[in-house]
This record gives sequence, C-alpha cells and structure tokens, in this order.
Amino acid sequence: MLKRVTQSLRARLIAGFILLTLVAWVGASVAAWQQTSKNLNKLFDTQQVLFAKRLSALELDGVQSDTQLPRTKKMISHHRGKQDDDTLAFAIYTANGQLLLNDGDNGRYLSYRYQRDGFVDGKLAGDDDMWRMVWVTTPDGKYRIVVGQEWEYREDLARDIVLSQLTPWLIASPMILLLLVWLVSRALSPLHKLALQLRSRKPDDASELPIQTLPQEVRPLVIALNQLFTRTGEFMQRERRFTSDAAHELRSPLAALKVQAEVAQLAQNDEPMRDHALSNLSTGIDRATRLVDQLLTLSRLDSLAGLDDVQEVAFQPLLQNAVMDAYHEAQREGIDIRLDIQDAKVKRQGQPLLLSLMVRNVLDNAVRYSPRGSVVNVVLQSHEITITDNGPGVSTEYLSSLGERFFRPPGQEKTGSGLGLSIVRRIAALHGMQAIFLNATSGGFQVKIDW
Repeated sequence: MLKRVTQSLRARLIAGFILLTLVAWVGASVAAWQQTSKNLNKLFDTQQVLFAKRLSALELDGVQSDTQLPRTKKMISHHRGKQDDDTLAFAIYTANGQLLLNDGDNGRYLSYRYQRDGFVDGKLAGDDDMWRMVWVTTPDGKYRIVVGQEWEYREDLARDIVLSQLTPWLIASPMILLLLVWLVSRALSPLHKLALQLRSRKPDDASELPIQTLPQEVRPLVIALNQLFTRTGEFMQRERRFTSDAAHELRSPLAALKVQAEVAQLAQNDEPMRDHALSNLSTGIDRATRLVDQLLTLSRLDSLAGLDDVQEVAFQPLLQNAVMDAYHEAQREGIDIRLDIQDAKVKRQGQPLLLSLMVRNVLDNAVRYSPRGSVVNVVLQSHEITITDNGPGVSTEYLSSLGERFFRPPGQEKTGSGLGLSIVRRIAALHGMQAIFLNATSGGFQVKIDW
C-alpha cells in the first residue's frame, strides 16, 4: 500500500504541496518573529531614551531621598483596562548612588550599577528575569537616571503580533489544502480519461488519440503514443499484406508442384515422362524458393524505417562484383554484360549488401527477359547508375505500373513473381535514391538509379 502511494503522482504532488506549505509557513513565522522583534527593540529602545531625557529635565533639587510615586494599579482602576507594571520602570539616583525617586512599581528594585551612559542588560533586585536598561546623566551631573523594561515583555509582545498575523493563515490552511487537493485531482483528470481510453482501445485500433483538451505537458506523451500507434498500424498492415501476398502467390506454385509430383508417381515405368515431371518439379521448387526469398526480403525491407550500420560504399567494386555474379547465368542465356565506369571515385553512404542486392535484381531482370545475343550495358556516372538491355522493352501503358508488387506486364514468356523491381525501388528509397523505369531510346528496357 505504501509503495502504491509513493508511486502515485497525485499523492506525491499533494504531499509535496503540503510540505512546501508547511515549510513556507514555518519560514515566514521565523522571519516575521525576527523582523518584529528587531523593530520592537528599536521602538522600545527609542522610547526608553526619550523617557529618560524627559526625566532629566525635571527639577529635582527639592525632592527628598527615597521618594516613590503611587503605584499604577492604585491610580487607575483595574476595571478600566489591564496595566503592565513592567512596561517601563525608572529610578533616579544621586551622583553618589543614593536612590532619590522611583515610579513606585518595579523602579524601586532597579539597583545602582552605573558604569557609563547607554544601554545595559541586567536584573532587578531579588528577580531572575532579564531587563533592558538605559542610563542617562542629567546635564548638571548631579543625578543619574535609569529606565528599564523587561525583555520578556518585548518577547511576549512580538509573539502576540506574529501570531495575530499568522493565525488567520493557519485557520485557512485546511481550506487551502482541500482546494489544493481538488485542483490537483482536476489537473490530473485528463490522465485518468486517457487511461480509460487506452484500456478500452481495441488491439487493432490505429486511430490517433485527441490532444486538443490535454494539458500542454501531457501532449508530447500522447503525440508519441499516436506515432507509436501509426507505426504499429503500418507494421500490422505490412504483416497482413505479406501473409495475403504469400498465400496468394504460393498457391499456384504449390499446386503445380503437387501436379508434377503426381505425374511422376503415375509415370511408373515411363522413364521419359517421369524425368520430364521431375524436371518440372525441380524448376517449380526453384521458382517457389525464389518467390519465398523475395517475399521475405521485401517484408524485411518494408519493416525498415531507416538504415543502421551504414558505411561508405565504393560503387566501382560493387558493380564489378554484381556483374561477375550475373555473368555465368548470362553466358548460359547467350547474353553479354558490359560495364562502363565513367567515374571510378563514386562513393555513397549505405549498406553494401542491400546495394548489391539492388543491382543484382536489375541485372537478373535484364538477363531473364532479354533474347539470346543481347547486350546489357551497365554505366556508372557521378550521380547515376544506368542498366540498359536491348530486349523488347515494356509497353508504354504499363511503364507506370512497374515496381508495384506482383505486377508483370502481359505477354511475358519467362516466369517470375513481379517482386524484383519492387525490391529495387524500396532499397533505392532507403538510400535516398530514385529508381526510374523506362524504355531506352535505342530500344530495350532501361533502369536508372540516380541520387
């Protein structure tokens, strides 16, 4: 339970606000106490000095020794207010330390301990409380006047002033804290609504969450979630498309394989028929294997949002290796491949394996669909790779559809899956290149890969 509370953002915010409020209240109380005490001390010190100066202006020559004024409580009835006899007390001494006059209250207990004019701290006779005292000598030097005030009186007054200022805030604190809890709960309510929306969301729902009513601080999180939903939706669409494509495209080859296998079984002692069926079976297996490889390759390419582990790739050796890989198949088909390097210094950041796969797919298409005796020209320029054959080319109405998945122009004699140029276009896009399919002006089909 404690762990759940400490992990709750609402609980931590409320606890933090309460702690900050208490710290601020205590800090304000201490600061108010110190400032009030300082100002009161200045005020009362000034009051004591002024009172002592007024006493020094009295005519004291006719006053008998040890004279005291009537006590304050006898002069003013207690029904007319509370009188503090320790607010101020005074005593007047002769120069030789003989008590001449006092206020009749605490002044008679002010002992003669004169050292110099000014403020000193001391105690009354028979009392342990500290008093603030100021000594003043009359202008003629005959008398010394002491005016005192109890420190406890100043402290009590400072405490009363501070409490009178802070008590209303202390009384209002519960209401403020309740309002704070309500405000925090209201501010976090969009998060609870968001959690309910996510909890009731269907697994295949890729729609974006609304952000118009969300606080500014929560919007980046929801925007990131929406981006995640978009990527997840695209991934699921690719998976569905791959499954659908694989099921559709593998149905015919697998059916053909089954037919050829049945023919081979029915041939029994008819060796030519059995050999022909087995040959067709082998060809069908190769075609199915090629189709599966291309489907897996295209699926992997579709799942890439960008390229990792890229490196600088030199195109001259890459094209040379691709031509060598396709050369033996081209020789069997009676086709010549010629490589023309016009700029040997061409380099580009990318993945060597994917770039090689892109060039090999173009060369494989050129070799497969060109008649015997054709020539395939591979040209490397500063910002372009051009691969041109002198085959029949493609009808103009179908050029714009090249590169789409499983699209094969009508009239093709050679078997294929229609994925080779899709793979070429996808690899080019991942490398910031553009694959263009067109008919060559001199006849034949041409693929341009430029950047």
